[in-house]
Amino acid sequence: MHTYRLVSLSGDQRHDLPAGRTVVVGRGVGCDITVYDPTISRRHGELIAGPDGVTLKDLGSSNGTYVNGRRVTTARLTVNDAVTFGKVGYQLEAVPVEPERPSYPFGGGSTIVREVAAGAAPSGDVSARKLSLLLSMAQKLTGEFDLDRLLDTIAAVSFEVMRVDRVAILLRQDTTGELITRLSRARLGGAEVERVSGSIVRKAIDEQVAVLTQNAATDPRFKGQSIKLQNVRSAMCSPLMASADEALGVLYVDSLTAENAFTDEDLQFLIAFSGLAAVAIQNSRYAEQARREALVRSNFERYFAPDVAADIIRQKTAIQPGGERRAITVLFADIRGFTAIAEGMSPDAIAEMLTEYFSEMVDVIFEHGGALDKFIGDALMALWGAPLARESNPRRALDAARAMQRAVDALNGRWHAAGRPEIGVGIGINHGEVFVGNIGSLRRLEYTVIGDAVNVAQRLSSEAGAGEILVSEAYRRVSGDVADAEQQAGLGLRGKSRTVEVFRVRRESTGASGGSRE
Repeated sequence: MHTYRLVSLSGDQRHDLPAGRTVVVGRGVGCDITVYDPTISRRHGELIAGPDGVTLKDLGSSNGTYVNGRRVTTARLTVNDAVTFGKVGYQLEAVPVEPERPSYPFGGGSTIVREVAAGAAPSGDVSARKLSLLLSMAQKLTGEFDLDRLLDTIAAVSFEVMRVDRVAILLRQDTTGELITRLSRARLGGAEVERVSGSIVRKAIDEQVAVLTQNAATDPRFKGQSIKLQNVRSAMCSPLMASADEALGVLYVDSLTAENAFTDEDLQFLIAFSGLAAVAIQNSRYAEQARREALVRSNFERYFAPDVAADIIRQKTAIQPGGERRAITVLFADIRGFTAIAEGMSPDAIAEMLTEYFSEMVDVIFEHGGALDKFIGDALMALWGAPLARESNPRRALDAARAMQRAVDALNGRWHAAGRPEIGVGIGINHGEVFVGNIGSLRRLEYTVIGDAVNVAQRLSSEAGAGEILVSEAYRRVSGDVADAEQQAGLGLRGKSRTVEVFRVRRESTGASGGSRE
């Protein structure tokens, strides 16, 4: 049985979720989990922990609730799921409260054969003390997700329970399959395992058996020089089985002082303990992978819609400098007269205003399948058709622009009622071929788009008045006939011999569009 907790992606915030109790997440001070972020609603969502998972419900938030990159209204969470409220990400972790009885000799239905050198004592049941220790250690191991601390705990238990002088843990590398020593400890210090016997390790890994030798130096199965050089007397080695057919590595212990140091009972304990250790190591890897993916997803979701972010994360190729030429749609939006507005405001008020404005605009862009490229002062740049070459309808950019107008009207209504200044936004849209890719060095790359189509979109935005949408003839051709567009005077651009044909899109409805041209 488990209880659950939410852990922030930075790891500095942990919130327990008591079983059966409704936990409310939001910006309001009365919430159980208070998150002071402008993308969080006053009462954003609620969580109810049960015996086999957590029920999540969005409480009608403005910026949405996401589970593993997918926006949800209700969802069932399981361990390691990534949960994002607005733009603030968490991961669900399990907190074991009642350890399960370990299976023998290994979990996952695998069978480990005990191989004992001649002369060993007959095997017996694991003693009550060791069994009790195994049960108590199961909770500690399964609750530890930091690999280094987990390996230290495994070594400490080995010294506490068995008469061993040294402990080594070797783990397979994911890429090469090579066994690498991740931990080496000596009971008295200063005599760590310099090199584990290759013949012992190979037998444990290749045959998936636990190995016991009572006199390694004379054991005919093991002829390696490392045994003689390190004066190994007795040794045991057990594979760390994550499943019936996958060994993560080995747990190796030995004695430098006595022959016949280990009994069959010790070997049985090592087998059972290795099974618990393997599960804990695998869980720590899953947790680290989930943490990295959740962090990457959270960062991507600041710039891309959740479904686009998920597609990017699934790409297996490494990010490299370079790119390609591609036809995309570019949108610029710029607040008219913002310099004059800002002169009468404090820096904190300006930051609060822009944060609220940008939060609304970015949500609109994401809802219409666009990607945020960058903020430029009080302006923003959005793309359709990049970063992934997904099928994209350029018309969605115009739908987004109109939705942005409506969102600005709604903002102005709230700000006017609060006695705050209102704004007007000019929007420009263009379509054309650009360079799409990562610019910079291997130490620092920035994803961007470069080309004349970008410059034209930015110029259209600067020419648009408050509440206006200006589109180019190139955009009008690819997006279909814009019936409510009025042709304007051609726009001359520096470095271009021909003027750009410009169309003004009539507004669907009237609304506040204050501010002056700038």
